[in-house]
Parts: sequence; C-alpha cells; structure tokens
Amino acid sequence: MLSRTASSLYWLGRYIERADFVARLVEATVRLDVLSPRPAGEAAWVSALRVTETDTAFDQTPGEVSQKNVAHFLTIDSSHQGSIVRCLDMARNNARAVRTALTREAWTAVNRAWLVFDKRASVGGAVATLNLVEAVQTEARGFEGAIHKMLRNETTQFIRLGQAVERADNTARLLDVKYHLLLPEGERVGGVVDRDQWTTILQTVSAVTAYRWLYSEGLKPANVIDLLIARHELPRSLAASVEETVDILARLAKRTGLHGEADRMARMRHMRMAKTRTGEVIVSGLHQYLQAFLSENDLLHEAIGRQFKFG
Repeated sequence: MLSRTASSLYWLGRYIERADFVARLVEATVRLDVLSPRPAGEAAWVSALRVTETDTAFDQTPGEVSQKNVAHFLTIDSSHQGSIVRCLDMARNNARAVRTALTREAWTAVNRAWLVFDKRASVGGAVATLNLVEAVQTEARGFEGAIHKMLRNETTQFIRLGQAVERADNTARLLDVKYHLLLPEGERVGGVVDRDQWTTILQTVSAVTAYRWLYSEGLKPANVIDLLIARHELPRSLAASVEETVDILARLAKRTGLHGEADRMARMRHMRMAKTRTGEVIVSGLHQYLQAFLSENDLLHEAIGRQFKFG
C-alpha cells in the first residue's frame, strides 16, 4: 500500500471519530444546559470549547459564550478545524482519495454525514441542534458498521488505528477539562459534585448504562475516572484505546513488515496502563497524569507517521 493511501485512511478514521465525539459533546452539553432542572449555563459551554481546544479560536469571534453561539461554532462554522462540518469535510476528502479501497456502504456513510451540513447556515434552537448532532452520530455509526463488514486488511486497520489514537485523545481531554471544572474549589478530591454534570461526561462517551452495570455504589467521581481510564470493557476508555492501538499495530506489522518505533511506544504505554491504579492517579494528580498521556499520544501519532512514511 502506498504511504499516501495509508495516511488518507488513518486520517479518515481520525476525522470521523472526532466529528462523532464533538457531536456527542454538543448533545450532552445542550441537554445539561437546557433540559436539566439545574442548567450549567456559560460554564458548560466554556468547557466544551476547552475540551475541543477551540476556545482560543472562539475568542476571535464577536459572539458571547452562549448555547446558540457555541453550538453554531462547534457544528457548522467552517472557519476553524474543530467544528463538525470541517471534520466531515476533511474526512470526505480523505475518503475520496481512497475511494476504491472503501466499500460502497463506507463511502455512503461518510458522504451522507457531510450532506447533513451541505448549504446549512444555522443550527436553530436546542431541538434543532440535537436533531443535527444525532444525525451525525447516526452516520458515524453507519460508517463504523461498514468498516466492521469490510475485509480485515490494511485498509480497515489503518482506519481503526486512526480511530483508536483519536479516541484516546478525546477521552483524555474530556476528563481533564471536565473534572477540574466540576470539582468545586476547596472540595476534597472525590467529594460530592452535581450528578447531572458527571452524567454529562458519561453521556459524551456513551457510558451511562455501562457505569450502572459496573458500579453499584451510585454515581461517584472516582468511579467515573476509573471507568474512563482503566476499564478495558468500555471502548472509549484510555485502557481500551491503548490496548486496541497495540493490537492494530501488531496486525499491520504482520501484513506490511513495517515494525519499529510506534510499536515500541505503544507496547510500553500498554504495560504502564496495566499497572495504573486510578486511586493513586487521583492522589498524585489527575491533571498531570492526563497531560502526560496526551503528550505521549501526540508522540505516538508522530511515530506512526514516520513508521509508515505518511506524507
């Protein structure tokens, strides 16, 4: 496989995963801000901008922080790379570059997700926003299903690799930003915080039901942290993403013969994750742990590019 083809497939996976994550984040924030009996208001939307690393770009716009303005910015504003429409546009461009490597179902899912935003100028109110992001999630699930039905060859492995790297990044940033926002000043780590706000984190990673199955004590911040970091059963946890990355790189090494720096980094991270105890992480500093994880994920991304000679 040509390196530029591998690169397009990898980035296709990343952009689709990112669009889906932003859609879930917007949906959860709308529900928290509008539908909850105790709306979070401006703080919830500021945190959404920080999670997506678009707060600086939003500061350059004339609008104030509000549900309408931030939802528009994160969904259909094509002026920055963090919006859903830009992610889908870049995903579609990469999919077009490797069109013959994709099944009709996979291409259709990407194209239909992009068409959701075609010629759209505004998002409307809360209900319209929810309908919009739910449509994106539906097409993202369609793409995921199409990938699972494709041949288990390099095409699907590079897409899945991009998804795994992106998923780890998204979950780490979500937990880092939200935890420090939701923990009131002066309250001890693991203390009582608002149930709706912690539920929002779980909704963003589709883990509300999973949490209820795995933890019987009710909603506790320490358990949410444990779920998102260390529980392999949750597909969007750091542990699951780390494990999947190692597995995919091993499969690619067998098929391509390319084995090197990225594999070593992924395996070392996997071994460290296996020894991670979230209670110790919270005591020693959750922010520092997550920042280190994000930096390592960026280095792994760069190593992947070098190993497979992405252009």
